[in-house]
Amino acid sequence: MAENWADRISAFYRSPSRFLSGTTAEAFLAELLHELRDDRASYSVKVLLLSPLCEYPTLLCLSDSVGEETALELMSVFVQCPPKSVQFRCHLLLALTSVLVCTSCVSSRSRASQDFLDLLLQIAQDTSDLHGDSSLRSLRATACDCLRELEACSPGLLSQCLELVGGLRQQETSRLHQAYAGLHILVLRNAVYQLTQEIGAGAEHLKALLGGNTSGAWEAELDSGLMNNTDSAILSSLILGPMGTVPTLQTGPDCKELRSVLSSLLEESYLLTPLCQAALLHRVTEVVAMVPGVSPAVFRAQLLRLLGTSEVCLLHTTLLMKCAFTDSLFSAEDEAFILQRLVVLCQHPLLSTPEKLFYMDCILHFPENRPIGFGDGDEALPVLLTPRLASALVPTVFNDSATMLARLNMLSLVYLEEGEEGEESRGLAYLYEHLTSLLHIVENGGSREIVVTFFRAAYLFLFHFCHVERYFLSLIEKLCKLYLRHTHLAPHFINLADHTQDKLTESHWAVVFLKALQGFVTEAPLAQLTLQDLRWHLKMLARVAEEGEIQQQSTLSFLSSVITPSSSSLCVSGDWRLGNSLLGVCRRLLVHPSLDSLLIPLADVLQHLTCRYGDTDIQDHARLYYTLLTTLSREKLAGVLAQGSTEGGRQVKKRSLSCIVAESEGLTSMLTIHQTEKTIFRLSEAGPEPQEETQTERDLKQNETGPGEANAALDVYRAQFDVPGFASEITLNYQLTHIEATDSHFDQLFSIRLHFNLTDDHYEELSDISVPCLFRERTSPNVRLRLKPRRPYPTTLHASAIFTTQDGLSWLTELPHIHVAFQQAFLPLPAPPAWGRGRRLSLFEGLWDEMNSDGGEDLAGGATSLFCCQLKEAALTGLVEKHFLPYLISDVSAKEEFKVLFFLPPQSHLLLRIRSEDPVHFDIATDNWQLLPHISSYLLAITSSQEDT
Repeated sequence: MAENWADRISAFYRSPSRFLSGTTAEAFLAELLHELRDDRASYSVKVLLLSPLCEYPTLLCLSDSVGEETALELMSVFVQCPPKSVQFRCHLLLALTSVLVCTSCVSSRSRASQDFLDLLLQIAQDTSDLHGDSSLRSLRATACDCLRELEACSPGLLSQCLELVGGLRQQETSRLHQAYAGLHILVLRNAVYQLTQEIGAGAEHLKALLGGNTSGAWEAELDSGLMNNTDSAILSSLILGPMGTVPTLQTGPDCKELRSVLSSLLEESYLLTPLCQAALLHRVTEVVAMVPGVSPAVFRAQLLRLLGTSEVCLLHTTLLMKCAFTDSLFSAEDEAFILQRLVVLCQHPLLSTPEKLFYMDCILHFPENRPIGFGDGDEALPVLLTPRLASALVPTVFNDSATMLARLNMLSLVYLEEGEEGEESRGLAYLYEHLTSLLHIVENGGSREIVVTFFRAAYLFLFHFCHVERYFLSLIEKLCKLYLRHTHLAPHFINLADHTQDKLTESHWAVVFLKALQGFVTEAPLAQLTLQDLRWHLKMLARVAEEGEIQQQSTLSFLSSVITPSSSSLCVSGDWRLGNSLLGVCRRLLVHPSLDSLLIPLADVLQHLTCRYGDTDIQDHARLYYTLLTTLSREKLAGVLAQGSTEGGRQVKKRSLSCIVAESEGLTSMLTIHQTEKTIFRLSEAGPEPQEETQTERDLKQNETGPGEANAALDVYRAQFDVPGFASEITLNYQLTHIEATDSHFDQLFSIRLHFNLTDDHYEELSDISVPCLFRERTSPNVRLRLKPRRPYPTTLHASAIFTTQDGLSWLTELPHIHVAFQQAFLPLPAPPAWGRGRRLSLFEGLWDEMNSDGGEDLAGGATSLFCCQLKEAALTGLVEKHFLPYLISDVSAKEEFKVLFFLPPQSHLLLRIRSEDPVHFDIATDNWQLLPHISSYLLAITSSQEDT
């Protein structure tokens, strides 16, 4: 029965809706409650049965009435449960809380919720565990947590028990004091807030509430207020918004009782953990903010401790207090000290990067005693942050990317505040020198991270200082020279121009930058132009052609030069992607404002592509462009070809690869590569293809080896790698299959072209793969993916495909990512075909001795390791036959020790000696120590699965 329930609960969690489709929520709930009342069921099973009620109460209790009945049943089980079953009773309390809160029984003050509240208070007051069984203390802790959850979900629920909760906190001497303190301050804060919402409430009502002497009429008013207060979101934090919105309770200066309670809580706060202290201080701050009769000076005794804290949560709470009370609590010296402390913490060597970034964010949102104006949450510098103080945070190239950008942003704001003097200051010059240093690192082959960091830093610098003339043109010149050396960074340059133009609408930096890039590209010597550089140049010129202010004669001259007869090999090759890039530039020139002056040279380029280019598709597009150019007026041409309205001088681009007419024209659908909304098909992993046996039984029985055989086998084996490309590829087999429940329009697909993008540099670039067709009703075609590893590590491939449907339309779709696991790089030993088992064993021994020798490890990167696990003999044999048989070097019948050799292209080896002991020993040797973490994870996965079976 226990196993049956474990399976059913597991099935429920996998998909609750699917599970309940086979039964009903009422029936499943009835089964759960019946089993909970069964005395024959173990308490471990009953704890498992409570988990659906804790996680999915509204799914099982479809109405408030069902929730109340369920709660009454659970309380009945609780009463009948023996006191020694503390863990089960704790889970019962949690399940009851979840059911009552989620079914609105608490907010409606139902009978079950009242009974449960009485039960929780009774448990919270039972201090018998102080002199008896200490394990019962966890039951009180759970009851306290449940009370806090009820109060948080229904603010004001425990307002009438405020004195009782305060008394429990003061009497508690165990570690549960923290839980009671958290409950007390939450109840107090909600009660004070509730009083602020009542008309006519004042000091006498607050005093009565604290003393537990609330009159019957006032109780009725509070109950009414509770029932109407269905939205508790406003109580999440009262002091995070503008302080003018905080409700207040006018009590006059006589608030001795409240002041005494708050002082007691604050005096005991040092006993709590930092997180609980922060929560308590936050709630006390809200109470003081709502009751003007209590002076913020009540925090003065704690302020010295808080100003010197090293806890992030406490410092954050201190800043919230400063936001709430400003100079009513914090002096000018305190303010200066906090700011200086934040500056120090931003650069403290023992703090983590996220903490340093948090402190920098605190500086940019620093609550000042004398704010100039109430901000709307935007970053702003505090008045006390002078350039001298901020100079400790200057960015350097040794900072991590996030820290560097955060510091650059902060220092930019500092020097921006200096006005005209700042433009001449050394600080701004330093920031520009820092940006130049980053540029030099990128220029000399920086990593992808430093490249991204540089362009983000360049954007930040331009965002703040593009108006400074001496840096305006200097940065453009440096960026253009960087582009000519690293044309593959073209997407970053285009992105920089786009963002600068979008955000700095009043600046013309982007246009000047693009015009300068055009000049550098078109004036570069054609003799030094590579095919890869040309691809990026065309993308850049297409972006330049979107600017109506930039003249395009030089662009057309460049296009004409690269496709003329002297460069006819470019056209003859017929590369479709390159041709599409050429047409992309022409397409934008057709809608350029200066088309009249470009007419003849543009027509010459299009005519040349029509007659000479080696791809028929490109010829057809060029012919159509030429026809439109020579037969339509400029206005009609712009109307047909415009892909969007103009915005900020730059045309809004649509996601299409070869669109040539407007969406409203019928021809568009035939000439556009459309984007599918959903994934149409995927590559599903297929099993390895059966391989023919290359060794005869006679070969496999050759076990005799003579002296020096290991060294000779090593020499012969390694000589094979002198042949370029020997055993350097792995072949993965996949099937191209439709994804279920897709549009029937895609049941028959033709001319599928699969394209793969790498996510790292562990493998060589993959070539595109063509699949003739894919029909839903036919057998799925096989796809062989040939990977050439640089390093045999796990990787992920991003796949996309272009295909044609039966109606002749072309589509682009994204495929689910392809995850290449570590074990998929395993290959059997690439030994000469004539080798028998004897020679293979000799090679194994030779490699093993070499990797285990000190010289082998030091010189060749070899390493050894040991992996142990508990496996029975039968399980070990099954493991070897299931996972290691293609790589097994020793005889499978030799069960005392198995020798396994994995070859991982391009030239890595992984050797295992598996000894049948208790536990089983996997001795590992490899000539690439970086493979050890992957093999350990692999062995852990396969041995764990074998243990489960």
